[in-house]
Amino acid sequence: MRVVVASGKGGTGKTTLATALAQVAAETQAVRVLDCDVEAPNAALFLHPQWSSGAEVTRPVPRVDAERCTACGRCAEVCRFNALAVVAGSVLVFDDLCHGCGRCTWICPEQAIHEEPLTVGQIEAGRTPEGIDLAQGLLRIGQPMGLPVLRALKHWPPTTASVSVSARPSPWIEIRDAPPGASCPVVETLRGADAVILVTEPTAFGLHDLRQVVGIVQELGLPAWVVINRDGIGEAPIAAYCAEQGLPIALRLPLERRLAEALARGQSLLAAAPEYRPAIRHLLERLRCEVSGA
Repeated sequence: MRVVVASGKGGTGKTTLATALAQVAAETQAVRVLDCDVEAPNAALFLHPQWSSGAEVTRPVPRVDAERCTACGRCAEVCRFNALAVVAGSVLVFDDLCHGCGRCTWICPEQAIHEEPLTVGQIEAGRTPEGIDLAQGLLRIGQPMGLPVLRALKHWPPTTASVSVSARPSPWIEIRDAPPGASCPVVETLRGADAVILVTEPTAFGLHDLRQVVGIVQELGLPAWVVINRDGIGEAPIAAYCAEQGLPIALRLPLERRLAEALARGQSLLAAAPEYRPAIRHLLERLRCEVSGA
């Protein structure tokens, strides 16, 4: 089972809930956590893994052989992302705009273009004291596109096995901690998932951004549940919106200063407030039943 913990808004508590789910699930099954916020991963702050493996992530970018190139401009014509331009008889390549589609290499009549790997980030993987496999993507500073790192992360094998998680013995669960917002990285994180937990807060901003990510989830046809974090901080009609959209509210976490202080110190939700463990376990069981159709 693959579960995405998402939210249209940053700072709502996605990582708080994702790590709590992983800790409860690890009591009875194999667990893999993917921190998909490749610009600012933070699940490791609460799960404390022992990093043991990793790899660079690259994407192909075109390089032009000036001696063979005739500056015909065919490569620039077919590039949908304006990553190539012919200026004063030479082809300029803009790496930051290139998506690595390879079209320019195929179309060049002089075969003057080849591709070289450009490092855009890295994957780090390890295991936590509870036996949770954790992997995170890290986008290289200055790189504009995190999707290559995110895609590599989704296919990264657990550190404790030589096979992918899909081949591991049942039962198993993969929990993806999604990046904030409602852009391409969020859509990519949702692809291939079995269920989604949407974390929100009862504020105007929380409701506005929840609407955005709900639209994506509905477009992808994924079953979803809502968790209201910091319940009591505002009066936005989250419950009314969820009822209108047919989204069940699976859990409410109240606003408590002690929790905020504990999370700021790097404690997980369950370490700071173990009394929430039964509620998290109930949420997890509800997900299993709904996804399996039991």
